[in-house]
Amino acid sequence: MARENPTWGHRRIQGELARLGYPIAASTVWEILHTAGIDPAPRRAGPTWRQFLTAQAHAIVACDFLVVETMMLKRLYVLVFIEHGTRKLHRAGVAAHPTGAWTVQQARNLMMDLGDRHSGLRFVIHDRDPLFTSAIREVFTSEGLGDITTLPRTPRMNAICERVIGTLRRELLDRILILNERHLALVLQEYLIHYNGHRPHQSRHQRPPDIATQPARDVTDLNDQRIVRRKSVATGTINEYHHAA
Repeated sequence: MARENPTWGHRRIQGELARLGYPIAASTVWEILHTAGIDPAPRRAGPTWRQFLTAQAHAIVACDFLVVETMMLKRLYVLVFIEHGTRKLHRAGVAAHPTGAWTVQQARNLMMDLGDRHSGLRFVIHDRDPLFTSAIREVFTSEGLGDITTLPRTPRMNAICERVIGTLRRELLDRILILNERHLALVLQEYLIHYNGHRPHQSRHQRPPDIATQPARDVTDLNDQRIVRRKSVATGTINEYHHAA
């Protein structure tokens, strides 16, 4: 109980045990917690950052910039958003010279893409990049989202977004040569279709973001190799496997 409810002190735990029919003295609960190395007094500082993210995952969207170098040594910037609860990835835009106004417009586009689903979101996480101006905060605030800025040099505060950027590099961008802005946008769009509609995620019990359940299949069917087909996506860098019709 103490580990699952860090704000509970030994007397609060004693009360919960009494409600369950275990009349244990408060001093006994204190001794048990102390022996287990748990502070018998409740923690007043609130949940840790990890606990906050876990509890509010369904209500959080995070964003960050991804830098891509082209064949002509031109640097492009990609703004990506990811929903913590579903792991659904959004490519907001690609630009060679992003500005604060451009970033604000991408935020507005995201809100339009989310539609009614944005009503379930409560927080937006991003770093202290100067492109995240007060104007973009106003966009999120007007939609009822709280703005959370990560601490300097603390990428772990936006770990899920940092992780998906690493996934984009390992699975796609490190394996192909990007010609220009248009080429990058097309490649990313094809990858997003794969990522959201097919790629399994451990946090979702191996389901893609856009699929609620895994399809059921008779184990005996796995002996027939003809029922599985391979499909190359994202310029041939990734394989998908589907059951034949």
